[in-house]
Amino acid sequence: MGVLSGARERLRVIMKDTIDALARTFALLGGLVLSLLIVMTCISIIGRATGIGPIDGDFEIVEAGMAFTIFAFLPLCQLHGAHASVDIFMSAMPARLAAGIRALVEVVFAAVLILITWQLCEGALSKYHTGQTTFLLEFPVWWSYAACVVAMVAAAITGVYVAWMRCVSFATGVPMPPDEKG
Repeated sequence: MGVLSGARERLRVIMKDTIDALARTFALLGGLVLSLLIVMTCISIIGRATGIGPIDGDFEIVEAGMAFTIFAFLPLCQLHGAHASVDIFMSAMPARLAAGIRALVEVVFAAVLILITWQLCEGALSKYHTGQTTFLLEFPVWWSYAACVVAMVAAAITGVYVAWMRCVSFATGVPMPPDEKG
């Protein structure tokens, strides 16, 4: 039994580290894209103010980049339970009941993340098949959808992991990541 539980613990640590690396990687990518969008926006504003002119299609780039940025931050937010929540009722409940509700909420949230990912895929395919492009830059709209799909796949994987670990934690009564403190 000791060998089996040791292997199970190693697998749990590998899963935790892998999901953490995935979430952090996407957060870093989201931060990089956001920083580039800020720099581009500043340059465009300065260009307008000085008479040089704005960057053509700057709002199209911001729109596509911000969509990716939002989806890229979701995995880290999900992993650390950093979504906005109201804990007024949860704090007054018995710990076991609160853990059960948290597990249920995480399962529902994972399902919603999977649904959003699926719908983004459908949207990307639709934009690809219709050949829709942006107005000024005329870059294919499906490019930004595809980038968002990649980020949402990471969010969905993270959501499933968090839901699974919260369910295991509820079933066993043993704190599991992302619940364990330390």
